[in-house]
Order: sequence, then structure tokens, then C-alpha cells
Amino acid sequence: MSWTSYQYSLAVLMLVTGSINTISTKWADLLTSPGRNGDDSRAFDHPFLQACGMFLGEMACLATFKIIWAYKKRKEIPYDVGPQTFTPFVMMPPALCDMCGTSIMYVGLTLTYASSFQMLRGSVIIFTGLLSVAFLGRRLSFHHWVGMFLVLVGLALVGVADIVFKEEDSKDLNNIITGDLLIIMAQVITAIQMVIEEKFLSKHKIPALQAVGWEGVFGFCVLSVLLVPFFYIHVGSLSTLPEHRLEDAIDGFIQLGNNKLLIVATLGNMISIAFFNFSGISVTKEMSATTRMVLDSLRTIVIWCFSLAVGWEDFSGIAGFLQLLGFVILISGTCFYNNVVFVPLYNRYKERRSLKAVSVSNEKDPLIAGEGSIQNAYTTSDDR
Repeated sequence: MSWTSYQYSLAVLMLVTGSINTISTKWADLLTSPGRNGDDSRAFDHPFLQACGMFLGEMACLATFKIIWAYKKRKEIPYDVGPQTFTPFVMMPPALCDMCGTSIMYVGLTLTYASSFQMLRGSVIIFTGLLSVAFLGRRLSFHHWVGMFLVLVGLALVGVADIVFKEEDSKDLNNIITGDLLIIMAQVITAIQMVIEEKFLSKHKIPALQAVGWEGVFGFCVLSVLLVPFFYIHVGSLSTLPEHRLEDAIDGFIQLGNNKLLIVATLGNMISIAFFNFSGISVTKEMSATTRMVLDSLRTIVIWCFSLAVGWEDFSGIAGFLQLLGFVILISGTCFYNNVVFVPLYNRYKERRSLKAVSVSNEKDPLIAGEGSIQNAYTTSDDR
């Protein structure tokens, strides 16, 4: 089925805003600015504060939902928003998973490459598939298992490229390993979030835009409160903040004030996540969840090309080849898992073969039938 211009616009918006979200977050990590101690400029190492900004962007989805609902109610335009008899606190468990997963991912992003970050996020397919079997009683088809296996192979190649063949890079090898593992760990939490949403929230028929908004509200409130104890937790060399604190929001705001580019990057993160969620929800509604997941995977190549263009990474030697191969296998695994491209092509091939066999059979049948008809005619004539 061909797409309309509106559907194309939604797909492009999702691809662009999703890429901007990762790029702006990584850009903020690489920018430097003086902190609250008045020391020399240093990196903006504030993943938890960045996660708060992301939740603010998600909260904008709730505001958008309320505006649309109020407008259509005033204009007496039908708008299916479900029974609206649920308590918003049903969104608390997935919001906590979102908070933990996002915070851990942002910590991992500060330690590894932006392209690796995006590729490793593809591991959520594996964990979601396994958890859906364990807790939702779902039976996975053959193409699901093939897709999960290909994703696993692709992840292994990306990991080898990062760890083994980029040892001479400016990044510390231990940081790369830690960052990659943290990102994979975050995907386990994200998969748990997806399973919770499917198991407990679908029965309430909550509109997706409203659900994302409430997750943003609870995630922002809880994480904002946690910033206070995080200020008093010291984690040694794992943090580059003053006195090696786990998070220092005051220092983060001072760094933002001392470098306007940091404000641009942070606003880019907040705005892009709002538009990304909106376009993703719209893609699911207008097309399918499969299309949404494939588009989400395709933004990896956008982020990778951008990282190469601005010099965040370099494509050279075995590492570059392995990363490219890993990306291709990851995309292939995503397509297999979602029954896109490969399986439909194979089914079409089988269908054409069966049609060809039927066609050949039909070409022979009239000749045989004709002979039989002639024989019958002679027989009938003799009987007479």
C-alpha cells in the first residue's frame, strides 16, 4: 500500500527528531563550560539532569493532548479518548522504568559513541521478545527468533568494534565497555516497561499521547526529588563533577548559564523528544507499530553519518567495517523480527512458484480433458 504525503511527513518527522534527540544529547556531553567552583571549563557530565529535561519534553505531550481535547470538545468534534475512568497513578510503574532506563542510557552515552549508543538500543527487541514469552504467554514465530538472533550477532559485532579495534582511540577502553554495558542494561529496563504497558495499561484504553505525558509527569517529579540525595552521594572516579558527586544540578545550571550552546543542545533534546513521541504515536496510528520500530532503527545510520561528518568518530580499518556490518545485520534482524521486507519477499516468491505450478498444470489439463472428450464422443457414437 502506498503512503500518502501526510504519512511520508510523519515518517520523516520521526526519523529527523529521533536523530536530533540523540545528537543533541551527545553534543551537550562534548561541550565544556565552567562550573560552580569557578574552575576551568570541563565537560557537561549531567546525565540525570538531562533525563529531567527529556521528561519535560514528554510532559509537553500531555499539554498537547489537553489542548486537542479541549479544542475538539469546544467545537463538538468527536474525539475518542476512552472512558477516562482510570487513575493517573497506573502510569507510575512504566514511568519509573522509563526514568531508570533513560538515566542509565544517558550515563552510558557519556562514556561511549553516539552511533554505538543507537545501535545497542536495538537489543531491546531481544529482551522484549523474551519477556513477552515469559510474562505475556506469547508464542514467538520462526521469524521472531531469526530476527532476535541477527540482532544479537549485530550487537556482538558492534561491541567487538568498540572494544577490540578502537583501543587506540582517545576514549578510555574501560569507559567504552562500561558505557556499552550500561546501554544494554537500560534496554532490559525498557523491555520491562513495554511489557508492563501492554499487560496492565491496554485495558484502560489510555490514548498514547496522554500516556506518554503522564509518564513524563511522574518521571520528572520522581527524578527531580532524587537529584537532592544524588548531590550528597560521592562515586569517586566514576564522576567528573565537583567532589565526584553522582549528580550536581546546581553545577549543571551554572554550566548552562556559562555556555549558551549548552542551552541550545538541552532545548534541542527537550523539543525533539516531544515531537519524536508525537510523530511516533502518529506513525503507529496511521501506519503500524512495525513501521515505527523500523524507522526508529533507521535513525542509526543518520546518527552514524553525522558523527562521521563532524569528526566524533572515524571510519577506518577493521573497526569501521565491523561497525558497518553490525549495522546492516541489526537492521536485517529488525526487519525479520517485524516481518518486514525479507519474510514478505519470501512469501511472495513461494506464492509465485505455486501460481506458476498451477498455471503449468492448467495448461496441460485442457489437452488431457480434450482427449478424454474425444474418446467419450467416439464411445457415445459407437453406443448409439
